[in-house]
Amino acid sequence: MNRPAGVQVASVNGRGGRLMPASWITARDTLQARWTALAARERTGLLAAGALIGLLLLWSVAIQPAWRTLREAPYRIDQQGAQLQAMQRLAAEAAELRAIAPVSVAQASAALQGATARLAGRATLQLQGDRATVTVNGLAGDELRDWLAEVRGAARARATEVQLTRGAQGYTGTLVLSLGGNR
Repeated sequence: MNRPAGVQVASVNGRGGRLMPASWITARDTLQARWTALAARERTGLLAAGALIGLLLLWSVAIQPAWRTLREAPYRIDQQGAQLQAMQRLAAEAAELRAIAPVSVAQASAALQGATARLAGRATLQLQGDRATVTVNGLAGDELRDWLAEVRGAARARATEVQLTRGAQGYTGTLVLSLGGNR
């Protein structure tokens, strides 16, 4: 049998041999000699230290990550449930908006003029075909939100461009709206 240079056959517990480099065999023999030279108390201490290191390794690699996952799972499940409900609400709202019949540009213009007139001079409206430009000055956040909801529902208008700044008196700027059935 041909063996590479420097490789010896080492017997493992007298049950035949396996190929190991000669340096490994000498290192193993040296460590075994040192182990047998240690007192029983020292061997027990080294075994206890090795067992402790093994337990620490087992804890940090296998047990702690699984434990953390189990601890955080209920929170993540609740969080994803809330996200799912929000998405379902948005999907239902989108389906409702698609089901609503579009209004003509004339009806949308009338609804938009009526909603803008209720802002009592803090908004001006300019109509240009199926687009409307609304300039607001000093409009409170709640008023702006309510006005946008009314415009979206009654005029079926949607904002395509918004340039607003928030000041001490409220929001100031322009909104460009698309009217009627153009979605």
